[in-house]
Formats: sequence, C-alpha cells, structure tokens
Amino acid sequence: MISIDPKNNTERENYKLLTGSIIPRPIAFVTTKSEHGVVNGAPFSYFNIVSSNPPMLSLAIQRSAGSLKDTARHIQYQGQFVVHIVDEDNVSQVNETAASLAATESEVEKVGFTVIDSNRINVPGIMEAKVRMECRLIQTIPLKNGEEQTGDLFIGEVVQFHLDEAVYQEGRIDSSALKAVSRLAGSSYATIGDIFEIARPK
Repeated sequence: MISIDPKNNTERENYKLLTGSIIPRPIAFVTTKSEHGVVNGAPFSYFNIVSSNPPMLSLAIQRSAGSLKDTARHIQYQGQFVVHIVDEDNVSQVNETAASLAATESEVEKVGFTVIDSNRINVPGIMEAKVRMECRLIQTIPLKNGEEQTGDLFIGEVVQFHLDEAVYQEGRIDSSALKAVSRLAGSSYATIGDIFEIARPK
C-alpha cells in the first residue's frame, strides 16, 4: 500500500488522485445568465445531491488564479442556475462547451443547443437534456487553501424539475432510458453499463 501526504503534492497531483479514484462522477451541465443577458453553459463533475427535503444540489467550482469562472460569477450575481443531466445523446455538444470563450460569448449558442425558458427562475435551460432542474442559490461556501480562496461550493434548491416523458415512469427515473454519462479521469467518460440490485439489510 502506497501512502501519500497530500500536503507534499502539487494541486495537479492531488487532482489526478481524486479524479482517478472518485469514479464515476455525475456530470452537471449548468446554464447561467450574465448581467448582460448572455446565456453561459459549462459542464462540472464536482456535483451531487445534498438533500431531498428540500431537494438540494451541490456544485463546486474551482477558481482560476484566484478569479471566479463565468459560471460561478453568474450564480453569485443572479442567485439562480439550471442543472442538466449529461447523457449519451448530448455529451459531445456538452464537451464542446468546455472550451474557453470570452464572457460576452454564449457556449450554448456556439454548440447549437436550443434555449428554453424556465418556469420559476430567470435563467433559461436547454431542450436537449432529458432532465433539467431549475435551482435557486441557498448558500455559498468558500473553499480555501490556507488564506487563499481556491474555489466556491454552491448549494442550490431545486424549485422545478423538467423530465422527458421517455425517462419518467410512475414517479421514478428510468436510468436505462436516461442514458446518463459519468466522468472518469483525463478525457475518459463512462456509460451506465451493467445494472444490478442488492437488497438493503433490515
């Protein structure tokens, strides 16, 4: 067994250990809107469920040389965002949105996604996702390395679900129909693969 003190590693070395070990990770495609009305879209795999009562999600966004990325800045400005589940049908377009663009350009428009208005918030979503969740920002938690802020953890409450009829069956999500894609390390992704059941002990 190899033991490693993360304090002796660089950020990239720790990143490789984390992203290579904590797999598969769900991918959120997040849309936000700038103060100038530009619809931004970007994928994030530091993302998960926080609570079902009320329904809440977490989204961690690293800073770049101490500066907020567009998505983080827009979430702080608007207090709203839309989370879409990335699937086999949209993953290629989502991957294209990870390219660096000027804040005045829309990744959503560039890759040809179809913008659709939200019901409860002012930030639009995209039609190409089988699951999208309108979220209101509940809390922002600073992530620090010593005194330096290196990221932000956003907690959002889901205020509206939008589900494709093909994936919604009797109050549940059909994972085979959703075909969600997960993030591994580097440029690797994974599909759901084999599904098996294990009964929980009483």
